[in-house]
Amino acid sequence: MAEYIRVGKRGTVVIPADARRRYGLDEGEMLVMEESAGGLLLKPVRAYEVEVYTPQRRAEFLLNNAITAAEYDEAVAAVRAMGIDPDALPHQARPER
Repeated sequence: MAEYIRVGKRGTVVIPADARRRYGLDEGEMLVMEESAGGLLLKPVRAYEVEVYTPQRRAEFLLNNAITAAEYDEAVAAVRAMGIDPDALPHQARPER
């Protein structure tokens, strides 16, 4: 269903309240505008805070993502190169194969 809206001063556009509720848009929400063959397309943007991992957490990822014994040995070497003792970190045991 098409709705007519106006472009106001400084290019402002008011999105009707029912559309804002339907798409969960609150005051201050970010939208991305894209040009398309049919005109302009507005889409909600969701931004999330990026988690910054400590060296210890990155080392845990290396150790826990090893699938084979060879990968685990490589991960242990990489963790030691980071200056971290692999035995001091919680992680899965070395795979058998």
